[in-house]
Amino acid sequence: MRVYLDNCCFQRPLDNKSQVRVRLESEAVLALLSLWEQHQIEVISSEALEFELAQNPDPVRRAWIVSGAAIRVQMDHAISMRAKELEAGGLRGMDALHIACAEAAGADYFCSCDDRLLRRARVIEGLRVKVVSLLVLAGELAQ
Repeated sequence: MRVYLDNCCFQRPLDNKSQVRVRLESEAVLALLSLWEQHQIEVISSEALEFELAQNPDPVRRAWIVSGAAIRVQMDHAISMRAKELEAGGLRGMDALHIACAEAAGADYFCSCDDRLLRRARVIEGLRVKVVSLLVLAGELAQ
């Protein structure tokens, strides 16, 4: 199974865990990364993800750059064009780019904890990847 985690997923374990949802999502990310280490899932990286992670001014958060991913998507014209289509459908720039990268890599799941992205993705027809929250993905993997 191939999974593309967006930037907010990678950052979640570093967030303040005073809210139950944040605590649960943090645990879900750590569980996914453990499955990745055990070669039970493939985590996809991309130039877009690495760029976004590298922009974080906090050195601890910036260090969460995905390394060792078996699949790394490099930007190309087709991905840029697909991202523009997704933007026209209501997604914001980087969100559209991440989903386009996930589709290009043949991801089974694109995972985010960004509620706005998740809401907007639900209404876009023709997505070639299943867009889910961290908790939904954790639930599906637990079955």
